[in-house]
Amino acid sequence: MLVNIFKSKLHRATVTEACLNYMGSITIDSTLMKAAHIRPNEKVQIVDNNNGARLETYVIAGEPGSGIICLNGAAARLVQPGDTVIIISYAWMEEKEADEFKPTVVMVGEGNKIDEIRQVEYPREIG
Repeated sequence: MLVNIFKSKLHRATVTEACLNYMGSITIDSTLMKAAHIRPNEKVQIVDNNNGARLETYVIAGEPGSGIICLNGAAARLVQPGDTVIIISYAWMEEKEADEFKPTVVMVGEGNKIDEIRQVEYPREIG
């Protein structure tokens, strides 16, 4: 059986742009993408810490080192420049692989620069 597991996230990135008239997606600084193991065209979930909005879209690689986090298309109505977001990626895995998998959390600071990269280990036993 396959399970959909939290793979990685960019934690507390700041939205730099919102482009309503661009075809949908999110543009992310490719340096951040690489650190979080997020690929171009990969589906991600975006959670806005300012207003609680949650949405899904696909990723476009932005200029490395630019700090760009730009919501495009309809998503631009849900997330505004200056908002703090969490960008989450997931992966389908066999249960055995999921039991051993450690997600990557990229802590993002001022200017959307990487503050820290963590491999997270969660308790595996339930109950």
